[in-house]
Amino acid sequence: MSKAEAGAFRLIRPDLEHLPGFVDALRRGWSPDNIRGAETARRILAAIDEDPAAYIATTNDPRAEAGDITLPDGTKAKRLPGFHRWIWDGEFCGQIGLRWAPEGGGELPAHVLGHVGYAVPAWKRGRGYATLALARLLPEARALGLPFLTLTTDPDNIPSQKVILANGGRLVERFRKLEAYGGAEALRWRIDL
Repeated sequence: MSKAEAGAFRLIRPDLEHLPGFVDALRRGWSPDNIRGAETARRILAAIDEDPAAYIATTNDPRAEAGDITLPDGTKAKRLPGFHRWIWDGEFCGQIGLRWAPEGGGELPAHVLGHVGYAVPAWKRGRGYATLALARLLPEARALGLPFLTLTTDPDNIPSQKVILANGGRLVERFRKLEAYGGAEALRWRIDL
């Protein structure tokens, strides 16, 4: 990342002012969901077309008031409290999100693969944005009283693994995802706070 990029880099709470950059990335083929990709992008674009302000409100849900979530296999599960931040360097560079168990502590229900999820569009990769976004998210997680964060990667997702390692993460286990997520092998990581 250049000095200029580092100086302009920030995490912003999604808002209507910055929404066009997010929409542009979705229309260009990016998705914040690495499992359901284009399907999620279409769903988000439809929600924004219907009511942009209502969509923005769903990106910050610290009391899990937005209702159940739909897992990749179509089953429903209880939503966790959480929020998203947009990665910004003067334009949209991706999204990072944090979720946590409502009763506090660090353990998550089985249907949740991790506390943190992030995605950077292909045209913004290789600049260290995901690494810096995760680093800037850690103080917010500490402020919530979380003792640690778990993150999940596919075994072949080396760039994401480097992001986690650069932020003090360590590999905890190899495991199989729930059938709701396809049952594939995955790696679970932990960052102690």
